[in-house]
Amino acid sequence: MPTLIRSLLGATALTAIAWSAAAQQTNITIATVNNGDMVRMQRLSDHFTQLHPEITVDWVILEENVLRQNVTTDIATGGGQYDVITIGQYEVPFWAERGWLMSLDDLGEEYDVDDLLPAIRSGLSVDGTLYASPFYGESSMVMYRTDLMEAAGLDMPDEPTWEFIREAAAAMTDTANGVYGICLRGKPGWGENMAFLTAMANSFGARWFDEDWEPQFDTEAWANTLNFYMDLLTNYGPPGAANNGFNENLALFQTGHCGMWIDATVAASFVTNPEDSEVAETVGFALAPDNGLGRRGNWLWTWSLAIPSSSDAPEAAREFIAWATGPAYLTLVAETDGWANVPPGTRQSLYDNPAYLEAAPFAEMTLRSMEVADPQNPTVDPVPYVGIQFVAIPEFQGIGTQVGQIFAAALAGHTSVEEALEQAQELTTEEMEAAGYL
Repeated sequence: MPTLIRSLLGATALTAIAWSAAAQQTNITIATVNNGDMVRMQRLSDHFTQLHPEITVDWVILEENVLRQNVTTDIATGGGQYDVITIGQYEVPFWAERGWLMSLDDLGEEYDVDDLLPAIRSGLSVDGTLYASPFYGESSMVMYRTDLMEAAGLDMPDEPTWEFIREAAAAMTDTANGVYGICLRGKPGWGENMAFLTAMANSFGARWFDEDWEPQFDTEAWANTLNFYMDLLTNYGPPGAANNGFNENLALFQTGHCGMWIDATVAASFVTNPEDSEVAETVGFALAPDNGLGRRGNWLWTWSLAIPSSSDAPEAAREFIAWATGPAYLTLVAETDGWANVPPGTRQSLYDNPAYLEAAPFAEMTLRSMEVADPQNPTVDPVPYVGIQFVAIPEFQGIGTQVGQIFAAALAGHTSVEEALEQAQELTTEEMEAAGYL
């Protein structure tokens, strides 16, 4: 065979191989929130692509409110922009029933679905079918500076009351040195300030709705809740609290500006990491506060990964979810960043692991906080809904965000508490009437 012909045939074969490899390459786009654990997941995703060289991964990492808006719009319209989305217990039942999510019952034996904590697994399942896989689970708790508490002459109980929190916040506030007694969510959003305030309201005996779906913002319990919250942040909180969500308060706490912070238990690994936190050696933990009414002011949530039905690469997406939320990923994080930084709150095996318990001083309080959360019975008085920091109806996302904006405006000093509650009552009533509940 002439040399030229052999060369042409060889080049053709190589081109065919290249085209074949390209044809087999699958690209997935992952939409997630800009929390530290997800940023770490992106950093470690090279380990996934080494295991699956046929899959390339693109990332869309967004602030919490923006993520929720973008993902909701895309999945409701069937846009197909994302192959893996980050959602929680609120979205799963509605989206699964509408056929917007793919089943995740086939993530493989190594995934070990029976290792998932029962409360987390049930919140992400519909009729026994798993539709989202938990990346991390959380409740909320008190994180506090042990050195400032000691200097104030106080001892933080494991189960504090709201009155103790106010007393401690006052004692630890030192505005001349940029130290504020307490940091709380003020940024508007159903998953931002309203997640905190709804859970807090439960412990004050307040409800979003009575058993007939009548809004309850015109009650004494809600007035007590919002007045107490405003008092805490106005007198003992940082300037601009109405703009602060999870990440903003995390930065304030890590740099020594918060005496206490009541927020997601997942923050514990960040505030105790000496590489990121200036106060890592002086952080203590306690359950979220109560008022002695039988409910604590803590929530239950899991950021989870799911596959929208509009994805054109569901098998590759499933491979990624099995990797990122399986037991092997926890081991990978432990090997690269230490056991204390493993995503918490999803698997029983983690809390049976002596290495984790030794490395994570917050592990026991995290698990206790999750165990005392009861989404089926979130309030002191009976309600027709489930959910602790949210109301599990499709309309809540819109209503909760609007009410959050009203309350943030009050915190910023634009309206009074009384006016804010009147506006919330009127708005929620109108929305519930339009939706046919009333």
